[in-house]
Amino acid sequence: MHIKIKTKVAASFEKVRSGFDQQLFTILNPPFPPVKLIRFDGSKKGDLVSLQLNFILFKQLWTSEIVEENTNGQQFYFVDEGIKLPFFLKYWRHKHVVNNLKNGAQVVDDIHFKTPFFLFDFLMYPLLWAQFIYRKPIYRKYFK
Repeated sequence: MHIKIKTKVAASFEKVRSGFDQQLFTILNPPFPPVKLIRFDGSKKGDLVSLQLNFILFKQLWTSEIVEENTNGQQFYFVDEGIKLPFFLKYWRHKHVVNNLKNGAQVVDDIHFKTPFFLFDFLMYPLLWAQFIYRKPIYRKYFK
């Protein structure tokens, strides 16, 4: 399945690019499930990000590796791929993109995911979509 969400922000390309850090990662976490950050190396190739999702009755570990990153004057991006995923995901690839615009920047969350069962993909889609739509006002406020 594929989710792609674009958000225009008022800050400059450089400010947004440099703002993709541990503080932003923490602020972007939705209220449910609560997330505990275990490890955050950054957004360079080879870096790891590991977190614990707390579903009240059980906890799940999620670890992703940054497998690709690139920047130039017009675009910055990095890609995280899941290497240890919660039971409800079989595949995760999230490309974080910042595009340079005339009056600010655009943040793009470009996600590809699979669950263990094809039909479950369709059930997970609205839940994951909501998790990323939740980020739009946060990006706008954080990068103004």
